[in-house]
Amino acid sequence: MHLTPLPALSDNYIWTLSGEGGMRALIVDPSEAGPVLAAAEHGLQPAGVLLTHHHGDHIGGVPGLLERWPDLPVFAPDDDRIPASYRRVGGGDAVGIAGWEFNVLTVPGHTRSHVAYHGHGLLFCGDTLFSLGCGRMFEGTPGQMHASLSRLAALPPETRVCCGHEYTLANAAFALVVEPGNRALRRRIEEAQAMRETGRPTLPSLLGDELAANPFLRVDSPEVRASLARETGQAPADSVDAFAALRRWKDGFVA
Repeated sequence: MHLTPLPALSDNYIWTLSGEGGMRALIVDPSEAGPVLAAAEHGLQPAGVLLTHHHGDHIGGVPGLLERWPDLPVFAPDDDRIPASYRRVGGGDAVGIAGWEFNVLTVPGHTRSHVAYHGHGLLFCGDTLFSLGCGRMFEGTPGQMHASLSRLAALPPETRVCCGHEYTLANAAFALVVEPGNRALRRRIEEAQAMRETGRPTLPSLLGDELAANPFLRVDSPEVRASLARETGQAPADSVDAFAALRRWKDGFVA
């Protein structure tokens, strides 16, 4: 299979997935139509669209794609901020497009209706999980977001994490403050720096690497807990409290 992140806007990725035998492709979170239309000039033929949440930088390109391909199926979470003509999906559903089949996971936190798609060793997680970070909680609670991240963390460690933005190095600066002694984190930072220096995306990452280096998946680790205690002046009461404190810290962090 061919998995390609198309750069869009300032730091978004539109994910495309096509098979070995042709260019019929699944499109994930098209923030704008232009990159997909440009790829179509080289043979890419969209077979369907998956949307993770309602934000414009993830769905803004759909009208342009439907103008070019009116019969293109579009799958989206059940949210009245997303056009009603799109096909609604929720946790426990399975979506099949052009021979690809993905399980839908409910992952509220960044938004109340956010979903992720898992299948074929891939995770399309929008703005819930980032490499070395996680999304801001615009609509959800710390408990919801922590539960959503825990749900994703339980997937096989060889899962390739296809998130919506190129945030790895920005997230790395914070992660290194939280866990300066984490060797896996330092290796991931070196790898990501080399990728960006040569113009390559740092994504997809491996879930196993995120489990070893992403502080938001490591809120129960001793070093993360110790850093939180120093930052806040008190030890977290439990995992959700630790996650909430970590997210607040990150929200105000300046590298």
